[in-house]
Amino acid sequence: MPPQLTSRTLWHLVRRHLRASLRTLRLRGALGSGGKRRLLSPALLAALGKRCPQLRRLTLMETDLRPVPYDSIPASLTALELTRCEIPAAWFSAALPRLQHLVIRDVPAFSDRHLLNVSSQSRLKTLSLAGTYRVTETGIERAAPHLEDLERLVLRRCVVGDSAAGSVGRHAKRLRFLEIGDACSLTDAGLARLVTLRCLETLGLDLCDGISPGAVTALCQALPRLRNLRLGGAGFGDEVVDQIRASLPRCSFSRPP
Repeated sequence: MPPQLTSRTLWHLVRRHLRASLRTLRLRGALGSGGKRRLLSPALLAALGKRCPQLRRLTLMETDLRPVPYDSIPASLTALELTRCEIPAAWFSAALPRLQHLVIRDVPAFSDRHLLNVSSQSRLKTLSLAGTYRVTETGIERAAPHLEDLERLVLRRCVVGDSAAGSVGRHAKRLRFLEIGDACSLTDAGLARLVTLRCLETLGLDLCDGISPGAVTALCQALPRLRNLRLGGAGFGDEVVDQIRASLPRCSFSRPP
């Protein structure tokens, strides 16, 4: 894990050490340790964008972004990853013209509004949401029509039910990787709506009471490119999981311990 930085140290790095060819930057603030000092400011981000015009991936952990307007983020980014950060309500309201990959982990303020903003402003290929409890089924449904270029979707510790699955199945037909788990409320009916994902190669699914073994098998057999199946959760016993695996000989199968 990267060490915690101060704003003063980061200014020194930007001015003296970061090179124009820098493509990836990972920063960790002091939010998780109760520190109140703010790591980033609009001026610092402007200097970073000017100093490092080739910056493509920015990873921020435990960082307070509430005083930072979204349009301060370097426009060169293609990938943005936020873990345990604080963001304001107005974030993602402008376009990062090159943004294609967004990863959000345990950002409590991330909401339906943020999801709609970023999906409608960017041509996302990767969207990974984990622990975003303010994202609802309605939010996923409203964002889905803007996710037609999406190739990788991860929804963990989110509210994912049948209507959300239906929206994903209708609109995100270029998906190659889909993972749904932890707190999902899918049933067999919702799972069946994913049959339209004809490009899907990898499916990760946490099994829950609303899903039957037959529905899992039927979905996987209907996906012509599926080659990797990862089943988690405690929904089925080992015997049932072994039956699912035996019915899908063309799939590589894995299950978390």
